[in-house]
Amino acid sequence: MLIERHNAILELARQMGRVSVDDLAKRFEVSPQTIRKDLNELCERRLLARTHGGALLSSGIENVGYEARRIISSKEKADIGSSVAALIPDNASIFINIGTTTEAVAQALLQHHGLMVITNNLNVASLMRGYSQIEVVVAGGVLRHADGGIVGEAAVDFMRQFKVDFAVIGASAIDPDGSLLDYDYREVKVTKTIMENARHVILAADSTKFERTAPVRVGHLSQVTTLVTDRCPSPEFATIARDSDTQLIETENLPAI
Repeated sequence: MLIERHNAILELARQMGRVSVDDLAKRFEVSPQTIRKDLNELCERRLLARTHGGALLSSGIENVGYEARRIISSKEKADIGSSVAALIPDNASIFINIGTTTEAVAQALLQHHGLMVITNNLNVASLMRGYSQIEVVVAGGVLRHADGGIVGEAAVDFMRQFKVDFAVIGASAIDPDGSLLDYDYREVKVTKTIMENARHVILAADSTKFERTAPVRVGHLSQVTTLVTDRCPSPEFATIARDSDTQLIETENLPAI
């Protein structure tokens, strides 16, 4: 588990994009050597990328490691999961794709009844395996060892067989213009097929996704029925959501349960 100072360093990196050894040493009143050790550990976990004199938030052409992504914004993802689950009634059919936030949704759905869940996420399938009131259908295709995702043309063809009530999708990054982005074009092809074959598309994305970038375009916010996030990044983005006829739900503005 990350120590408290590591989480604070990650939060600063999310806010500013990069952090420096000298500034962090002053802020936390520790030696530069201690901060360098902290940054090296965070870089080994692929949460940050080392630069001369500091580090920056890991992003760009390669995604943060899957276990590391589980740690980032874990509370926010749990809140998003609960809010998405509240939108889905019993006896619904659902696509759930790859991602740590979509896994949080799956966790929140475990008390639902009569669901049919079609997924290319082995973590979701494993999570739901012991719940007999939920029928789980797993896509065939190429297993991506890094995160348990199933991708490739076979997975695309498999998803085309269905027309479901809801699709729960994630994105690695969301551009200010509303573009949805990811890293693996094979995963993107599956996600596009999922979106095309659902009556209601729910994008579950924590606010750090607005601070990142990725090279492959999944689609646009206008293709999403509902966006559930912890915090909208700006009034301008809220306007894009409204103009796209996309319902925006911010969990930090919801009453505590």
